[in-house]
Amino acid sequence: TKALQLLSVMGESRVKPHTITFSSVINACEKSGAWDKVLQIFSVMEQTKVESSTITFSASISACGKGHVWENALEFLSIMAGSAVEPCTITYNAAISACEKDSEWEKALRLLHMMALGKLEASTMTFNAVTSACEKSSEWEYALQLLSVMSQNEVEFDIVTFNAAISACEKGKEWEKALQLFCETALSKVKPTAFTFSAMISACEKSGRWEMALQFFHGMAKRKVECGTIASNAAISACENCSEWVKALQLFSMMMHS
Repeated sequence: TKALQLLSVMGESRVKPHTITFSSVINACEKSGAWDKVLQIFSVMEQTKVESSTITFSASISACGKGHVWENALEFLSIMAGSAVEPCTITYNAAISACEKDSEWEKALRLLHMMALGKLEASTMTFNAVTSACEKSSEWEYALQLLSVMSQNEVEFDIVTFNAAISACEKGKEWEKALQLFCETALSKVKPTAFTFSAMISACEKSGRWEMALQFFHGMAKRKVECGTIASNAAISACENCSEWVKALQLFSMMMHS
């Protein structure tokens, strides 16, 4: 990248780069997902004895997350613990997101606990990433516990929060809990998305509740939410599993003419 080329030119011209310079280059690499370059830059920083900052570490961890190398992300966090640089909420958010991308839910939960020990305030984004990590591993009980902790700490829910928790319940075949969460979106004044409806239809399909699946399917049109292939397939599957072939054919016809 051009940022790395400029860093090389500075070295050749004997202009010593400082922390801000390295932070800018690492940020550029993070945005382009070049996590391997970040490791090289950190090595240069150590060789030139340039101190790292919270921004430097946070961007490096984020780059590792985008590169799906959560081990490296946690290694940077470990290096921070052994230095005088203090992690912030953004740092932990990046590390948790790295774990979430690879379904490392236990490590994401551990990082959330570390934040509490360090008296750092977890944001909606923080909880969403941990909940999503639990959802990917079908850990619906932990997902619901996280929502409870959010309520206790007065952390605001958004649609990402609800989608992750509903999807976790769907994967765990807990349709009643998924329905309860869906109802709570209205109380929280959060507008359900196509993903929300698709997860609910799938939850109904897995529990053999084809009529409720159709209610959610038709509810998408009433709320002017675009019905995608995933929702349609789940609704058809719900009818098929209960031998409601006429309804399944009607839905299929609607798909063909939409």
